[in-house]
Amino acid sequence: MTKPYLLQKYLQKYSTADKWNIVAGDTANISLVVVIPAYAEKETLLSTLESLAQNPSSSLRHSFVLCVINNKKSSPPEVKINNQETLEYLDLLVNFRNPEQLDLQRELKKKLKFISEAGLRIGYIDASSPGCEFSDNDGGVGLARKTGMDMALKLLSSSTSSKKLILCLDADTLVQKNYLSSIENSFHKKVKTAIVAYEHQEAGTDEGKAAIYCYEIFLRYWILGLKYARSPYAFHSIGSTMVCTADAYLAVRGMNRRQAGEDFYFLNKLAKIGGINYIKETRVFPSARASFRVPFGTGRRIQRFLNREHEEYILYDPRIFEILAKWLQLMAKPLQYDEKEILSKANAIHPSLSLFLTAYQFEDVWKRIRRNVKNKDSLISSFHCWFDGFKTLKLINYFTREFYPPVDMFKAVESLLEMRGIPFPEFARRADHLELASQRKFVQYLREIT
Repeated sequence: MTKPYLLQKYLQKYSTADKWNIVAGDTANISLVVVIPAYAEKETLLSTLESLAQNPSSSLRHSFVLCVINNKKSSPPEVKINNQETLEYLDLLVNFRNPEQLDLQRELKKKLKFISEAGLRIGYIDASSPGCEFSDNDGGVGLARKTGMDMALKLLSSSTSSKKLILCLDADTLVQKNYLSSIENSFHKKVKTAIVAYEHQEAGTDEGKAAIYCYEIFLRYWILGLKYARSPYAFHSIGSTMVCTADAYLAVRGMNRRQAGEDFYFLNKLAKIGGINYIKETRVFPSARASFRVPFGTGRRIQRFLNREHEEYILYDPRIFEILAKWLQLMAKPLQYDEKEILSKANAIHPSLSLFLTAYQFEDVWKRIRRNVKNKDSLISSFHCWFDGFKTLKLINYFTREFYPPVDMFKAVESLLEMRGIPFPEFARRADHLELASQRKFVQYLREIT
């Protein structure tokens, strides 16, 4: 249970919750809050809310959905207009107004009526209207998530529920009917953070389908490689899959303000205080659309594929994961070696591994760690707090850049599965970049094993 003074310290020093107001109805007796940032999402957000509203009333009764409608001062006029219309829809839902009163399309009225009658409890933060916008310096999805999650923390602080969960979704992501119950049932006393299984929505064109299949293969290959190396950071970093307890959120001082990659850095912190569980009993369905909104991530990768800016059917060389595996295996028994012995053994794994470690002052780091901890478990834990998900990414990119350039996608997956003792499907040996049916089937296979 969170100590009150720690909560107050966070709310006073780190929270953004008091900078914006929440518009909501009943927020009593909630055990979980679903936070949804929305930036010009008037069409997709209602579909997301509709999918949430299809969860059983027993789950909706103690759940609350918080939408953060946001834009910067410099955002285009069309974004601001879209957001204002979104706020009108949300205001209607919060105040249980009849959608028939508004001049809306029939399908839109039908969605609003269903969401309202389902009993989905909804609130919103207006970070869009004049005087409420995010600043041009730090506005973006990281700040939007943080603002919503900080407010969720505040709302949950007055709840009497034993489970206080903060869930992250995106405004273009759909969920299954068992989404809320599966997540709540997956959290017991020792679980602090989890990610939900995901499956990207189908794109509307063949080219779009090829783009999202290619990207999802890349994402799942990354996890396969980290699992082969037995890295504690072998989990998907997708914002719409994240769930954590209010206590865990407080322990890592909340979400960051990054305009891209906020999910990766947030989960990287959470992994250091208790690991990341994987919820397979339900699934979320992120959008497969292209976007220029952020410099990397799903939307940008899809856009890059469609623009043919880059060779997409390539992946990290599996040999890099072998190097990572040997390095982590060496550090699984760290009490036996001092810093010089470790660097010597790292050099035997690959001469440039010791150079990489030296560049990050490994000797000084290891001396400090050994001074402060004495038992094996604490030593290993401290090592993984230093050699975290970010340094793992740095190492893999270093070897890709200097020694092992990317290789053919399907050959890379075949090699990595062979290294892990997992059968490579026969149909995929004939996979061609243009055979969408084979690619879809291959993605489905990877979904089952990751």
